[in-house]
Amino acid sequence: MPDKIALSVRALVEYVYLSGSIDSGFRAVSALSEGTKAHQKIQKQYGEQDKKEVYVSAEVLHEDLLFSVDGRCDGLLLAEDGGVTVDEIKSTSRDIGAMTEEDSQPVHWAQAKFYAYMYAVDNGMRQMRVRLTYVQVDTEEQKRFEQEVSLEELEAFVREVVERYAPYARLLHRNKRARDESIAGLAFPFADYREGQRKLVGAVYKSIDEGRKLFAKAPTGIGKTISTLYPAIKAIGLGKIQHLFYLTARTITRTAAEDTLSLMKAHGLNLRSVTVTAKDKICFQEEVDCRGDKCPYADGYYDRINGAILDMLGNETLMNREVVERYARKHRVCPFEMSLDAAYGADAVVCDYNYIFDPRVSLKRMTGEQKHQTVLLADEAHNLIDRAREMYSAELEKRDFLELEREFKGVQADIHSAAKAVNKWFIERKKRSDGQATMTKDRPADLMEMVEAFVSEAERVLAGGGSGSGSAKLLEVYFRAVSFIRIGKLYDERYITYSEVVRNDVRLKMFCLNPSHLLRQMGKGYRAHVFFSATLSPLNYFMDMLGADEEDYSVTLGSPFAREQWEVSIVPLSTRYADRERTKPRLVSTLLELVRGRPGNYLFFFPSYEYMNGVYGDFVAAEGDIRTLLQTSDMPEEERESFLAAFDAGNTRTLVGFAVMGGIFSEGIDLAGDRLSGVAVIGVGMPQIGLERNLIKSYFDDEGRNGFDYAYVYPGMNKVLQAGGRLIRSERDRGALMLVDDRYLQPQYARLLPEEWLG
Repeated sequence: MPDKIALSVRALVEYVYLSGSIDSGFRAVSALSEGTKAHQKIQKQYGEQDKKEVYVSAEVLHEDLLFSVDGRCDGLLLAEDGGVTVDEIKSTSRDIGAMTEEDSQPVHWAQAKFYAYMYAVDNGMRQMRVRLTYVQVDTEEQKRFEQEVSLEELEAFVREVVERYAPYARLLHRNKRARDESIAGLAFPFADYREGQRKLVGAVYKSIDEGRKLFAKAPTGIGKTISTLYPAIKAIGLGKIQHLFYLTARTITRTAAEDTLSLMKAHGLNLRSVTVTAKDKICFQEEVDCRGDKCPYADGYYDRINGAILDMLGNETLMNREVVERYARKHRVCPFEMSLDAAYGADAVVCDYNYIFDPRVSLKRMTGEQKHQTVLLADEAHNLIDRAREMYSAELEKRDFLELEREFKGVQADIHSAAKAVNKWFIERKKRSDGQATMTKDRPADLMEMVEAFVSEAERVLAGGGSGSGSAKLLEVYFRAVSFIRIGKLYDERYITYSEVVRNDVRLKMFCLNPSHLLRQMGKGYRAHVFFSATLSPLNYFMDMLGADEEDYSVTLGSPFAREQWEVSIVPLSTRYADRERTKPRLVSTLLELVRGRPGNYLFFFPSYEYMNGVYGDFVAAEGDIRTLLQTSDMPEEERESFLAAFDAGNTRTLVGFAVMGGIFSEGIDLAGDRLSGVAVIGVGMPQIGLERNLIKSYFDDEGRNGFDYAYVYPGMNKVLQAGGRLIRSERDRGALMLVDDRYLQPQYARLLPEEWLG
């Protein structure tokens, strides 16, 4: 029995025929915004007997492989003489007036010819016509190229395509067999399950088996990473799914996933995982510029990437950042793009939430079938709500268009004019606002039109290679404008548009108030979702905001740690903004009492840098013998590492680290045993009162929910729980937790605290 390979025509021909540099894909951005419109316009010109969006499929046997290929061709044009033409429509922003057949792309011809082959075989045709129709998105000018091909020529072409894809297909099948054999014998990699761990493992497997979402409140110490990865991997071995995505918000939780996969590898697992690292972090160049003439790793990328992927997937299993960088340098390809391309051939992908949920950067080549065979494991899922608001919001600033207006004056009249129109719109907005923030529930339709006109002109210049095409500012504003247009198409009653004057500049933002609907839409088609965190409290709020459906599951697990491990004290001191100066002396003396009473390592968490810095100065002035560390807002990675490394169990002198809630040291870090003796959480983590938080409050009030809780209390207390959770990380840990704020004695806040903190 041959191995069956199921894939789309597009995926097959792009693998074989895509060539050139990364920047040759620049024009694809225009296709995203205008491609569908162009297709529909051409298809409306078809005759009555012609057909559009025709599904075609075929099976092609090649040695030990059976290719099951399908797709949807744009048009089938039926001639009176019985001849049939396959029409493949491609939109472009380039000037096609002087375009010749030599300028058309081989990958486009390949797609059209494969469709022609499928139709010919199905319908007994000995001869087919193949047409490429290019349409200019701005002018709607069309250019057509046609070829007459025999069935014999099409058969030879298809044989060549599958032959060139076969090495990759064989590699994937060889890896899959080795993977499934290793999973069959894979035992849970620890001698015993911790308390609650078996329940979480079972709940994750059940959600995958039944194709549901699971919301798991799983306290620190339960072993969330292994308890989600292990059942997902066992589900792969049993054929329930074929892929998993481990989604994170921070690098440190990505490392935990990599370490867990490495642990299972040591127990016999043979599974390929790829970690996707952000472009600006993994880029080999000093400055990120992905154009072929600016970057040797982007130049000719598609000519080398297939060999690079075959090499890496054939020789590696755990492809973390270091491994990806090594192979990218070896094959001289962009490490970021390579990690994305490798992700499509991997069993597990460890990456940021963005790659699934953000419409601007998601993995767009994933087919519906692949999604249905994939589970999403969202770690520290409490972070996803505000992250999603960012993903589904977009803003523009007046000054960007003023700068472009000046830059392109006398250089490119059309860009100058388009930027000037947007800048003028902002000037009028500023006059009408009288310096105050303005709000409307309506999408800014007039601005959207001007921005679309700007994008069209910018694309023409950037793609043309002439005067102005190398402008870094134009490229930057272009992508921002494309994002603005894309978000504008998502705009509905869950949005509000506001503008404000900031230091003589005007900023307009389409702000997503409730991202639950869009999270649900972007996650559609995946087999199952597992949202888990130690601090999904209250659970109904997180289920509501993360897009739960009625039939979805939830599980709440008790802490594996005993109450005796915590020494919790509540200091009823007001830390409200208006009271901070007045209560600061008492706060400083309270914190000094805590550390003088028990020498060791401490972390003090504050709701803001300003508050933290003020207390820090007085604390140091009052006690010079205690070693202190201070988090800064722009801490480089080396300083973060040395900050954490200072928390050594062997310290003979008391150490106090001052940090902010919701920051890099309040989530995901493990300072087990004597590395941390105590934690003080100052305040209830309340987000700073401001325009956006008040807009969220008003929206949920109007929806009949408690807007103040949704906008302020729940997000704030989540930060408290995360910060306090740094203290006890294992069954052997002991420590003092001090909660400083009189609101902790109020039921509204007290009910959100974990049972083990309440004594």
